[in-house]
Amino acid sequence: MSTSDKTYIHDLLHTEDEQLQKLNEIVCKAVEQEKLLLQSLNKPQEEKLSSGQRLADKVAKFGGSWKFIILFFILLSFWILINIFLPQTKKFDPYPFILMNLVLSCIAALQAPVIMMSQNRVEEKDRQRNINDYMVNLKAEVEIRTLHQKMDLLIQEQFKKLIETQAEQIRLLQIINDKK
Repeated sequence: MSTSDKTYIHDLLHTEDEQLQKLNEIVCKAVEQEKLLLQSLNKPQEEKLSSGQRLADKVAKFGGSWKFIILFFILLSFWILINIFLPQTKKFDPYPFILMNLVLSCIAALQAPVIMMSQNRVEEKDRQRNINDYMVNLKAEVEIRTLHQKMDLLIQEQFKKLIETQAEQIRLLQIINDKK
């Protein structure tokens, strides 16, 4: 084996080592970026609810259910029927049911802000979920960029090898031509 062949093989191995080192650096950067993103995704903020917030959630959950609507319809029907069919002296809210309207207005006045508080908390949860989705998308983008870097590096190295191999072939052809 000639000295030029040994030099060529040494250069080839050295180039492959450089290529592996660059790939290793890219992978290390990707792993580090992935760790940062995973840390923020894996540690969601735990909600510490006050008793008022828990109550607001329960009221909103019950107030927005069919159970509430049916129960309320039965109660109103019962109220109306009692005040229609009872003797005039026993009616506690005769037609036009002014007391019933007052009770309904009070319930609506109290229930609306409680439901709004619960909706605000749900909105905050949705906002946090959107942030988490953004972080997952960001992680995917980092992975795609890393893959592009790896592909670009491999293409560059292959092109360099192709040029080097072609130069070596031309040199060998010149040696063969010179011997003729």
